[in-house]
Amino acid sequence: MKKTKPIIAMALAVGLLAPGASAFAYTAKPGDSMWKIANAHHLTLDQIIHLNPQIKDPDFIMVGESINLDTNKVKKPAGVNREAQKTALSPSDRQLLAQLVHAEAGGEPFEGKVKVAQVVLNRVKDPRFPDTVKAVIEQPGQFTPVATGAIHNTPAPSDYEAVDRALATENRTDGSLYFYNPKIAKTRVFNNMTTTAVIGHHVFKK
Repeated sequence: MKKTKPIIAMALAVGLLAPGASAFAYTAKPGDSMWKIANAHHLTLDQIIHLNPQIKDPDFIMVGESINLDTNKVKKPAGVNREAQKTALSPSDRQLLAQLVHAEAGGEPFEGKVKVAQVVLNRVKDPRFPDTVKAVIEQPGQFTPVATGAIHNTPAPSDYEAVDRALATENRTDGSLYFYNPKIAKTRVFNNMTTTAVIGHHVFKK
């Protein structure tokens, strides 16, 4: 029995460190980034940052650093194919989304407004994010206007039109999940993501 213990211990260690597994820990390797690690383990960047509060700057991780991947702590829906579902908006959700569009892209081209709305709808369909428009928009740390209160505004007719256009084309989007203004957001967290579009001042990523 004593001879088998090292083998068991080694097997457990390999299981904990194997990339792509539903593991509790991952050891950062050269060339890794938080985005790469999150993507490889089917997590969003926000989820992996939440699981690793010890990492103060997600732009910089040390080789050999232990990254928590305890997916049991991440809420995921079961038995629902959200991607195939058509999003239905209540009047209050439509207004809230229009308010976000107005706050985030009020001065942007119309297509940029549509794209912002599509990001929210894409997140609703993605199991790594909340499954309602309201919950996606109000998810902590996601949209600056929510934190600053700028979301409490009166949308323009074009904002509502952008929401309606996004709904009409939600199954024909490029899958954008993030957007940012590179002149304002000085971060590297988006560097390893795929750029889906550049409209006005915003860069869209997935």
